[in-house]
Amino acid sequence: MRRAKRNRFIIVIGASAGGVEPLKQIVRDLPADLPAAVFIVLHVGQVSYLPEILDRVATLKTSVAKNGATCKAGNIYVAPPGFHLLLHDDHMMLRRGPRENLARPAIDPLFRSAALSYGASVIGVLLSGSLSDGTAGLRAIKAVGGLAIVQHPKDTLVPSMVESALHYVEIDHCLPAAELGGLLAKLAAEPAGETLAAPPGVRLEAAIAALEHSTMKNEDRLGELSVFTCPECHGPLWEIEDGDMLRYRCHTGHAFTADAVMEAQAIEADEILWSLLRSHQQRAEFARRMAEREKTQHRSQLASEFGRRAKEYEADAALIERILESRRVQATDDGAVGEEGKHREGKG
Repeated sequence: MRRAKRNRFIIVIGASAGGVEPLKQIVRDLPADLPAAVFIVLHVGQVSYLPEILDRVATLKTSVAKNGATCKAGNIYVAPPGFHLLLHDDHMMLRRGPRENLARPAIDPLFRSAALSYGASVIGVLLSGSLSDGTAGLRAIKAVGGLAIVQHPKDTLVPSMVESALHYVEIDHCLPAAELGGLLAKLAAEPAGETLAAPPGVRLEAAIAALEHSTMKNEDRLGELSVFTCPECHGPLWEIEDGDMLRYRCHTGHAFTADAVMEAQAIEADEILWSLLRSHQQRAEFARRMAEREKTQHRSQLASEFGRRAKEYEADAALIERILESRRVQATDDGAVGEEGKHREGKG
């Protein structure tokens, strides 16, 4: 599939933890006559003030993306909380599709849909953030002839996302945020190259995000069935070899890079440990109360038995507390940074 050459009129930007400041820098530097539309996904919780924040500093009109609205050059559109922002032909789509890399909105769905609709006219930009959302989407943009740009890792607050992209994607430009606005203005004015045919897997994954495809039939599986289960819905995970990058999807569409699977497993383990701690603490308190009651009834043997059980439950609770404390220390030592507004929204 080839398309006529035109300028690079679609700019898609993805960011996560530490991404607000570089976003402000970039939109501040974009000219008022930019011949491109800009679409932004930032990992957020249930509330976001990003459109208002960016509108204060941008020369371009900044607004929340709306389902079915036409994409217009010279405008900035921001994905709302709880919805994937997708592009289809000349308009935007908002979908509550399966979360990808623990996020909705996620970066990969926007990037893939842009690649499919606009091909070589797309410029993909990845900024500061944890884990590796955006890498697969940048690979899709490059596959159809678009450009891939990342913020320089030394310029980021959290470099994980851009480091993943640098490892797995052929990046065209890697610059500090202060230089990206000017670069995007320059690139948007240049003619795009030829658009190449998108890989079938990209089309299938875009359809899943758009809620057009919800099964993993034998003929359209993206990869091989693994021994692992989805951290979101606990269904089986398919292992996808995307070049030399491993990714995972379940039958309902939840998608993960390898590090996102590990992060989700860690979250699940923490939830289990906290539940166990609460359970053992309650059992210990109940046994103590029963021991006191039996004492008042002069049933010393039962009181002694309940007292013994209370001590066992307390010992179990203390062990779980030590495990949780060791996990907190490990997280601190690893320098993990919580993503802006990253609250556990409803799974789906």
